[in-house]
Amino acid sequence: MKTCDAFVLPFDKPLGGASGGPLSGLTVCVKDNFDIAGTITGAGNPEYAADQSIATAHARVVETLLANGAAITGKTQMDELAYSLMGLNARYGVPLNPAVTDRVPGGSSSGSASATAAGLVDIGLGTDTGGSVRLPASFCGLYGWRATHGLIAADGMVPLAPSYDVAGFFTRDLALMSRLVSLFTASAAPATAMSFWTPADLWSLAMPDTANLLRAALPDFVYRHEPILPEGGADACLRAFRTHQGYEIWQQFGAWITDRQPDFGPGIKERFEMASRITQSEFEAAKTYRAGLRAAVDALLPEGTILVYPTAPGPAPRLDMPQSELEPYRNRALSLTSLAGHAGLPQLSIPVAEQDAAPIGLSLVGRPGSDALLAKAASYFVSQSTDR
Repeated sequence: MKTCDAFVLPFDKPLGGASGGPLSGLTVCVKDNFDIAGTITGAGNPEYAADQSIATAHARVVETLLANGAAITGKTQMDELAYSLMGLNARYGVPLNPAVTDRVPGGSSSGSASATAAGLVDIGLGTDTGGSVRLPASFCGLYGWRATHGLIAADGMVPLAPSYDVAGFFTRDLALMSRLVSLFTASAAPATAMSFWTPADLWSLAMPDTANLLRAALPDFVYRHEPILPEGGADACLRAFRTHQGYEIWQQFGAWITDRQPDFGPGIKERFEMASRITQSEFEAAKTYRAGLRAAVDALLPEGTILVYPTAPGPAPRLDMPQSELEPYRNRALSLTSLAGHAGLPQLSIPVAEQDAAPIGLSLVGRPGSDALLAKAASYFVSQSTDR
């Protein structure tokens, strides 16, 4: 797999924001599925890019960043149409993982993670449908925030599966991430007591060494350990996610793919083919499962309860890992990330440990709207890992 720069379109001069705002003096890179006026939004695929007109307005989240003082330095690489998790774009190449250069950066927000981890920008803007901010954050040793679904406006963002899609951010430090969370939530963390839950079924999806290292990084709190997933466990959760998401994805891109016949890379092609075969009845069954899971999670997660579990099954896969091994890893990762996607929950991945000299992330997950609380809770986990 060829390599590439993190930026697909670096700006000769940063697109400057308003002076004096809370993000004044900070730089941002933008995943190439957000509109920036005067540019083509290519979404990681050359055929799609060729069919697009130049954007006439900024995406809403880009407008917000500029209005609060950020300077945008360019648009970044991503997986084709955002339908992957590893950052392996066969059309344009693989951005570097600065934390461990022989491993994948993670996707689909690969370029934004790479640029942030390399110190090229302060903030990376990405999107997350099935883990596309959370996994790159874990792989590259970053803080990665998947916002509550619907919290950040999706205007001007290329959709993948709209009922799962959210904007998200990468930073190298918690203080800046907390500032971003405050900007988009417009409130501080509520003064509520916190309780912590390490669900046994989600922890079992991580590799044993990964789970052991992350458990050693946990603060000395009292944790609940019982499983959280409903009947059928992780298998049912993943199956419903792939069906529901895949059906939505085909509604978004199916007509264009059928007409255009793009030359998708390995893995991407097979996923779109799978999505094209999902029936209405299969989608309805997944929709029913999802509604039941959301109701169960709503009852199980009162205000102040925070789920704590591994962001990914293990460290980033090596660049030379064959597709036959990569796909099972991807499925295991999706089993970890699908809970938040199904229920529209916020999730914050924090870098707390290393395995074989590669970063591994720990995730904090709460009920919808608890984004600020997660940022507050993260300080306890970061200070614990720093002290060790």
